[in-house]
Amino acid sequence: MTPSEQESGPVVAALLAAGLGTRFRGPEHKLMAGFRGAPLVSHALAAMRRSGIARRAVVAGAVELDGVLEDEVLLVNPDPARGLATSLAIARDWALSERARALVIGLGDQPLIPASAWSRLAKASGAPIMVATYQGKRRNPVRIAREAFDLLPESGDEGARALFSSFPTLVEEVECEGEPVDIDTVEELDEWNL
Repeated sequence: MTPSEQESGPVVAALLAAGLGTRFRGPEHKLMAGFRGAPLVSHALAAMRRSGIARRAVVAGAVELDGVLEDEVLLVNPDPARGLATSLAIARDWALSERARALVIGLGDQPLIPASAWSRLAKASGAPIMVATYQGKRRNPVRIAREAFDLLPESGDEGARALFSSFPTLVEEVECEGEPVDIDTVEELDEWNL
């Protein structure tokens, strides 16, 4: 693929929401748990939608997600127990089918990352891998240029973060506003559910 071909195409977004949520141990799956008046995952979905990124997908698996819009693509991970990387690979394959020049990835269990973080990553240019930072700490979303798609892991429970240490010269940070907390346990849900 030539450089001009790599620079063409849309920037697309995918929300990874397929995990089993085994550490949560609540009465329902963590993504469906109530958080500030709505299911936890709905906050991340809303942020992705408000980002201005036109082509969006949601990777689901462990629970059936309601509320996916007509202009969004619902992708299903048939075996989320194999780890986060499998959902990332599904999102990457969809981005390739869209002829995307870049894919912005976020997680369904991070309800306090605002639309502005998604937007900043979508509009960023520079390194093949761009990561949102919050007060200097690398978190999500992550923007992966088409030229780096082949570097993504295919299995295991680590997503794009695996690239940061393996390919540090390909990574650039983008400072963002927001609170990048992951809700993995009932205690974390209670702590942040103000």
